Amino acid sequence: MSLDRRRLLLAGAAGALLAPAGTRAGGQAEEALADSVRSALSAAIASAAPPKPAFARLDDRLDFLRWLGAMSDRLKRVKSEAVTRIEFLETLWYESKRAGLEPALVLALIQVESGFRKYAISSAGARGYMQVMPFWARQIGDGDPARLFHMQTNLRFGCVILRHYLDLEGGDLFLALGRYNGSRGRPEYPNAVMVNRPRWVS
Repeated sequence: MSLDRRRLLLAGAAGALLAPAGTRAGGQAEEALADSVRSALSAAIASAAPPKPAFARLDDRLDFLRWLGAMSDRLKRVKSEAVTRIEFLETLWYESKRAGLEPALVLALIQVESGFRKYAISSAGARGYMQVMPFWARQIGDGDPARLFHMQTNLRFGCVILRHYLDLEGGDLFLALGRYNGSRGRPEYPNAVMVNRPRWVS
């Protein structure tokens, strides 16, 4: 990311910190997808692999367990039920890594988009934790937008879509986040996500 982009992300950070969680949810814009892109995205969300992490090395498992403990403590205020909280974090970690995304980034995005509310619906109609627009269910899923309230489905769609936008923007996180929110080129949303990201770094 360029120095100008970094400066833009830092501009207004204090205001973003004061904004209540879940107030910046927007909606991705529906765009025509090339057949190859649609097929790739459909394949990316279709795998039914369970979101249980498996580790070849003990050190990697220990790192994951430390992360899980730290994030669980930080999420207690908004997700008080331990089993639900752990299932959410295990799934989020799995789907983030599967899409090549940093879990801290995905957690910050969810904080800003939905305030960690599973059944959140934005004024634009975006749904669930990652505020996925219903048209994605039609374009790359089975066509049932109600499934976007299912935790793993929502996290998988959201991570796959963010990865798609990152690839589309050549790795530019500022533009990819703006596109995810439907506000490409404006700083408010990327600022809000990036200013909350350090909270979720273990």
